[in-house]
Amino acid sequence: MVTIVHKYGGTSVGSVEKIKNVAKKVAAVRAKGNKVVVIVSAMGHTTDELIDLMHQITKEPHPREYDMLVSTGEQVSAALLSLALQEISCPAISLTGGQAGVETEDIYRKGRIKNIKLKRIEQELKEGKVVIVTGFQGIDSKGDIITIGRGGSDTSAVAIAAALKADVCDIYTDVDGVYTTDPRIVTEAKKLKTISYEEMLELASLGAQVLHPRAVECAMVYGIKIHLRSSTKDIEGTYIREGNKMEVKKAVRGVALDKDIAKIGILKVPDKPGSAAKLFKALADAKINVDMIIQSVHSAGSQADMAFTVGKGDAIRALEITKNIAKAQKAEGAVCDTEVEKVSIVGTGMISQPGVAAKMFEALSSKKINIEMISTSEIKISCVVTAGQGKKAVAVLHKKFDLGK
Repeated sequence: MVTIVHKYGGTSVGSVEKIKNVAKKVAAVRAKGNKVVVIVSAMGHTTDELIDLMHQITKEPHPREYDMLVSTGEQVSAALLSLALQEISCPAISLTGGQAGVETEDIYRKGRIKNIKLKRIEQELKEGKVVIVTGFQGIDSKGDIITIGRGGSDTSAVAIAAALKADVCDIYTDVDGVYTTDPRIVTEAKKLKTISYEEMLELASLGAQVLHPRAVECAMVYGIKIHLRSSTKDIEGTYIREGNKMEVKKAVRGVALDKDIAKIGILKVPDKPGSAAKLFKALADAKINVDMIIQSVHSAGSQADMAFTVGKGDAIRALEITKNIAKAQKAEGAVCDTEVEKVSIVGTGMISQPGVAAKMFEALSSKKINIEMISTSEIKISCVVTAGQGKKAVAVLHKKFDLGK
């Protein structure tokens, strides 16, 4: 008997009718003799609506109460799906993350999964039930509900699949796979049959919103094959798996656009050991993730400018911290620019094929797109451009690297 893990996103369970359709799909899989575990997100825009209600009461909610509130969205989805399955004579039970044994760090709103105790899930499966688990959440050492960040239901699904040693984790969503870029930007975008963990992790981290980066990271660590597929079309999607099983033909396999970034600059900071360490430690202590970092030394050699990017939601706090560090180090000051976007190309083939960066910069130049920052790794190149130029950059790069063929 095979254990199968499904995950359904918010749009897939966005209405009663959609939940009934999911129930039929799940029941059919169980009818073939499989053990089935289903992880669900909150219905549609429920989480956003809960956050809006919260902000009508307070603009600065206590993190514990934030998690207590927003975690209820997934409980609604799980209970309704369980009832829908029971209505078609398929035994089912809904469990919260805590009831399912998902244990997290003691960090509200951004906790990471530490362990999954399978006793309850395995017992319910043994009794022949479909087990529906709320994604996005677990419990900490005190028994408090902890959410694991927006998009965390993907991570919950992969982590539970890993704990159960499932062969594949089917993630059902409103798209039918991973494309070379966003089809809404470039209509010629092509669906990829397979993509490596490394490439998907980069694309997910760089703005492609089809899959949460931590889910990909978890799958890569535990060797869980992910099948990203449509919840409305019965067709094969994209398999995310170990890259060495695939022949690398193209240097670039995808283009991503991230509009949710801000650029912070600290000006004329003393160019001496420890200056950068103090700044980025302060940002890390504030739980602010920093992406691209660039330092340039002035001609005199005693001062340097530093620029880095953060998510727009962290921009105000990051600027405040940077200003304090600038003042303490007698720098000229700090500035913030939220009118920027990041465009990136990704592909494991870059490792063995030279000239990719030159080709990228040439393409952007041909459309008079100015590059403000550049960051590279073995399999990706990212450029910060002025807000409003991102879509044009994606289109020209998609064409330059022949991704529509």
